[in-house]
Amino acid sequence: QVAADVHYKDTIFRKLFSEKQEALSLYNALNNTQYTDYNELEVVTLENAIYMNIKNDLAFIMDSSLNMYEHQSTYGPNMPLRNLIYVASEYQKLISNRSLFSQRPIKIPTPRFVVFFNGMYPEEEQKILKLSDMFESPTSEPELELKVLVLNINRGYNEELKKNCKTLRDYMTYVDKVRSYHHLKRFSLEVAVENAIKECLEEGVLVDFLKENRSQLVGASIFEYDEELFKKDEYEYGMELGIERGIEQGIEQGREEALFEIVQTCLNNGKTCEEIAMFNGIPIAKVQEIQRNLQNVGEE
Repeated sequence: QVAADVHYKDTIFRKLFSEKQEALSLYNALNNTQYTDYNELEVVTLENAIYMNIKNDLAFIMDSSLNMYEHQSTYGPNMPLRNLIYVASEYQKLISNRSLFSQRPIKIPTPRFVVFFNGMYPEEEQKILKLSDMFESPTSEPELELKVLVLNINRGYNEELKKNCKTLRDYMTYVDKVRSYHHLKRFSLEVAVENAIKECLEEGVLVDFLKENRSQLVGASIFEYDEELFKKDEYEYGMELGIERGIEQGIEQGREEALFEIVQTCLNNGKTCEEIAMFNGIPIAKVQEIQRNLQNVGEE
C-alpha cells in the first residue's frame, strides 16, 4: 500500500527509473557522460520506509558517486534534512563490515542530491537548497552542510536535459496530458488518465511501461493523485503570502493572494493563459480574469 502522501507521479517516476538502463540514461543526461554499460551501475535505493513512511525514490552508485534522486510535485524545503537521513542510512549499509575505528580512512562514494520538480505552481529552472538554511541559528561557516539541486522539469524548463533523456521527456509528456484532460477539459481523473494513456500509446510515448502498468494507473492507485494535497498546499502558500504582506483576512483572502501571485509570475515569464491554467490547476476563466485585472492596473 502506498502512503497517503505519495502521489501518482512519484510512483511512476520511481517505477520508470528503477530500471538500470533508465537510471543510467538519466545519469548521463545530468552529467554529460556517455556510459553504456548499465551493469556498472549499482542500485542502492532504500526500499524500507525509514522516516514518516517516506521512501527514497532512487539511489545508485556510479563512477564512485552516490546519486540520490527524488521526485516532488510540491515544494519541499525539508529535502536537505530528508537527504541527510537517507545518505546516513546508505553509508551505514555500505560500511557495515568496516570498522570506524580503523587507522585507515574509509573511502566512501561522493554523494550528489538531485530533486526533479514538476509541481503545478511557478518555480525557477533550478536552485540549491541547503541544510544550513534550516538551522535555527544561522552561521556563515556551517560545520555540517548538504546541498540539494532542484531541477524544474515542467514544460519550458531544462529542455536540454529532457532532450538528452527520452524517458524523462516522455514522463512529462504523459503528466502534461493528464493535467490537460483533468484541469483544462474537466474530465474526471480516471477518464483523464485513460485518454492520456491512449494518446501516449498512439504517439509512441512510454509504450512498454504504460502497457505493463495500465491497470494500476487507472485502478485503485489513481486516488494517489495529488489534487487534494495541491488544494491544501495552495491554501498554505496563500496564507504565507498573506502573512508576509500583513494580510489577515482569512482563508479565502490567502487563496486569492496565492492565485494572483502565481498568475502574475507566470505571465511575467511569458506563459499563456492556457499554459498557466494547465500547469497550475487553475480554471482558465480565473486566469483570464486576473490577467484583465493586471492589465487594468497597468493602464491606470
